[in-house]
Amino acid sequence: MKNSQREMIISPSLLAADFMNLGKQIEEIEAGGAKWLHFDVMDGVFVPNISLGVPVLASIDKKSDIIMDVHLMIVQPEKYVKAFKNAGADIITFHLEACETESEVRNTINAIKESGAKVGISIKPATSAEEIFKYIHNVDMVLIMTVEPGFGGQKFMTDMMSKVGKIRKYIDEQELNVYLQVDGGITAENIKTAALAGADSFVAGTSVFGANNIKNAVEELKALASS
Repeated sequence: MKNSQREMIISPSLLAADFMNLGKQIEEIEAGGAKWLHFDVMDGVFVPNISLGVPVLASIDKKSDIIMDVHLMIVQPEKYVKAFKNAGADIITFHLEACETESEVRNTINAIKESGAKVGISIKPATSAEEIFKYIHNVDMVLIMTVEPGFGGQKFMTDMMSKVGKIRKYIDEQELNVYLQVDGGITAENIKTAALAGADSFVAGTSVFGANNIKNAVEELKALASS
C-alpha cells in the first residue's frame, strides 16, 4: 500500500552529477522540488568503489540549505558519524551489514542520534525485511537497496518491492514516523511501482542528473510518485 500520509521525497544522487557544474545543478534540483540531496560515501571495502568524502560535503553545505541525505557504504560507520555531521549531514544512513554485531548496530544508531542527525539504516538486496524490524523503532528512515550497492546506473530490481511492502506494513501497523527510502535504478518508468509498494523517499541519480532538463526530471518523478 502506498503511504499517503506524507509528502513524497525525491533525493537526487550526487554520484550522477556533473561536478564541473555542481552548484548550478543543485539549484536546478531545488527548483524542481527536491528537498534532499543524496550523498553516497563508499570506502572500497564495504563496496567495490570509492566515492565522496567529508570535504565535498562541507563545500556543498556552505553553499546550499538542502537537506543532506548521507548514505555511508563503509565499514565501521560509527567512527565517521561525527565528521559527517560536522560537515553538514542532516540524515546519516548506515548499512546493517557493515556491523558485525547487534551491539555495533545499536552503538551506531546511538552515535548518530547523539550527533544531532536523523538516523537511517539500510539493507542490501540479499538481506531480509525481518532483519530490520528489531531496529526500526529507533530510526528515522529505512533504506532498501534496489540494486547492489557500489555503482550508479544499475537496473532497478523489481523483486525488492515485496520487501518494501513488508516494511511498509510493519511501519503502518506500529504507527511509526519512519521514512521508507528506495535507492537504485529509480526512473520515471518504475517510481510509481515503488511508491505503490510503500516507499515515500526515492533516490534517483542518472534519471535526474542525466536528463536534458534536471528541473523537469525532478518534477516528473515527484508527480509520478504522488499520483
